Amino acid sequence: MAHPETIVVIGAGVIGLSTALRIQQQLSPSQSVLLVAREFPSNESINYASPWAGAHYRPVPGSSPQVLREANQAERTYKYLKRVAADEPGAGIKFLKGIEHLEAPPAEYSDPQSLRNVYASMDDFRHLTKDELPVGVKWGVEYETWVINSPVYCAHILRKLILKGGRTKQYTLANVKEAFSLAQNVRTVVNCSGLGFDDPESFIIRVRNPVSATITRQNTDGSWSFCIPRPLDGGTIIGGTKQPHEWDPKPSPEIRARLLANASKWFPFIPEGGGQFDVIRDIVGRRPARQGGVRMEVEKLADGKNIVHAYGAGGRGFEISWGVAEDTTGLMLENGLLQARAAL
Repeated sequence: MAHPETIVVIGAGVIGLSTALRIQQQLSPSQSVLLVAREFPSNESINYASPWAGAHYRPVPGSSPQVLREANQAERTYKYLKRVAADEPGAGIKFLKGIEHLEAPPAEYSDPQSLRNVYASMDDFRHLTKDELPVGVKWGVEYETWVINSPVYCAHILRKLILKGGRTKQYTLANVKEAFSLAQNVRTVVNCSGLGFDDPESFIIRVRNPVSATITRQNTDGSWSFCIPRPLDGGTIIGGTKQPHEWDPKPSPEIRARLLANASKWFPFIPEGGGQFDVIRDIVGRRPARQGGVRMEVEKLADGKNIVHAYGAGGRGFEISWGVAEDTTGLMLENGLLQARAAL
């Protein structure tokens, strides 16, 4: 008797978790999902970026194919998260006001079409008037967006996957093809490993006082600062660093001081705080990024097996997660690796 087919998904970051869950919704009775990863939501590692993510949605204007593809994925993720926030309050998602203040807006912010490409789908979007802009800010908008308590959300997806029959295996793969040997009758491996395996285009980026909105501030020198309130009493993320190819695992006291000083000046923390912060933790994480954005394609091997690649989201993992999961599942349907059926 033939063993049921196992589809192996590599990686338990937000892309891997979302993709495994979306694939599970399309499985035929003769298929199952096995999620294989080095770390899971209960683990802590500098190389496991998703639980450390600030996790909010700020659109990125532009008109390049990559920007347009990600804008479409982000729009679908926005709509999906709105449904989850309403139906599953324990998922760690909250919708609230998002505010952007830019001191030196790049050229794409003056192009109406580039702005429409990414902001048109945002609820309650509006440009701020000159009277509403802080001193030094030349461009500002507000809209309804989401923030996520990322470790809660990742654990929530994993729980759903397991309750619906998904299996997990904690394992460090040396090569993507090794995944074919981790279960019987594996014909398809879905590579959501973040950096991929020896992909020369991939690289890493190093990256409690309540507020009522998520605020992004672009500084005159081109750097960015942000504050992100985490739902379910998860504190507030203060951030704004992006250091490509920086492998140092230690937090920088100088960067911490600069981020907190900027936050005290720009963000509306409660007056009782007196500009001081209860720092719960310094976080250094490594985002798996890729030149050209997410790699999404089916690689057909000589023995009739398939590797479906979906990795390299960089700092946009949460923002485009469900869109990537849907597109990956779509690729599998187009290539006969899943059978079309109604979503559960």
